[in-house]
Amino acid sequence: MDFYDDFGKRSKQKTKSSFLTHLMSGIIGGLIVILLLPTLINAGIVDISAENNGNSPTVENGQGNGSENKEVNVDVTTGIVEAVEKVKPAVVGVVNIQEQSNFWTRQTTDVEAGVGTGVVFEIKNGKAYIVTNNHVIKGAKDIEVALSNGERVSAELLGGDELTDLAVIAIDEKYADTVAPLGNSNNLKHGEPAIAIGNPLGLEFSQSVTVGVISSNNRTIGKDLNGDGLSDWDTEVIQTDAAINPGNSGGPLINIAGEVIGINSAKISESGVEGLGFAIPISDAKPYMDELIEYGKIRRPYMGITPYDLHNVSQQDRQNVLKIPESINDGVVLADIYEFGPSTKAGLKKYDVIVKLDDQVVKNSADLRKYLYKEKKVGEELEVTYYREGKLEKLTMTLTEFKIEQ
Repeated sequence: MDFYDDFGKRSKQKTKSSFLTHLMSGIIGGLIVILLLPTLINAGIVDISAENNGNSPTVENGQGNGSENKEVNVDVTTGIVEAVEKVKPAVVGVVNIQEQSNFWTRQTTDVEAGVGTGVVFEIKNGKAYIVTNNHVIKGAKDIEVALSNGERVSAELLGGDELTDLAVIAIDEKYADTVAPLGNSNNLKHGEPAIAIGNPLGLEFSQSVTVGVISSNNRTIGKDLNGDGLSDWDTEVIQTDAAINPGNSGGPLINIAGEVIGINSAKISESGVEGLGFAIPISDAKPYMDELIEYGKIRRPYMGITPYDLHNVSQQDRQNVLKIPESINDGVVLADIYEFGPSTKAGLKKYDVIVKLDDQVVKNSADLRKYLYKEKKVGEELEVTYYREGKLEKLTMTLTEFKIEQ
């Protein structure tokens, strides 16, 4: 045991001494090489030049004799970049100018009430046609378009529509040389790239690009038209997580091919909610855009009624006033009926309860408007199935044109 301890101690001393000897030798050798290196290089014995094989870029700083500056270029072209370059020149700012009165001086001045986005989708007959949101130009005395080069020109309002939230304006064709191609929003796939271009928060951040995916291609959001807190119209929209901020309204949502697939319209901005933006599908919007150019409005069929959802009526009123069967819970009550409208001429009366249009079941006012505005045209006949005094009846009416204040 004592022997093992003595041997161990002596072995450690020898090992330590040997290590120090090798360390000092290495240091001295390194110093000698450093001192002789310039001489060896000049003699051509050592070559320190490195050859770039092209796998990675190198940059020389230009210091020292014989060195030359080299610029490193990295190609970052992707499908997204190409898509943006294709559409971006057609994206413009839309400025809503309204008249403002000064309470103290009694004078009126023109002020910018808001800024949105638009996109040139057609050039013909000396005009460049731009689609945007109706809420972007609503209440405007004048409209100006901010071009991509910063120039601002006057625009003409051709027509706007509250239900679809679409509007078309026009500028002289000399101010536009690029048209954004329109794609097909009917075959979108969840998860495919979606690119939004617009002016978030105003022209200071004009033509900003945000990228996300198609979250859903079949969403429905309600719209309250009369301010009663109830949804009067359901709008079918594309849902995306591409950032859409105030000012993006009216701008294009494009696919990876550089085609417009939607018109950005809204986002949910509640606390804690992120990535919920909505766009009007371009396949739905295009016929309306054409109609706004041709007629200045969207012509819709008209029944001449004030609808009210049956499920908002108490059970007592259903029995005592409407006198409908207890089993009927869905339908549209005629809360009012216009004297010279198609419904009056056809024989409908106040408090009739509509349950079907043609062969389409109608559960509420949104269903009624959706079928009427999407499936029927002015001048067409419409079969109405309804309850009156507890009895199920049918009649046929001829639809006239819907009149609405813009």
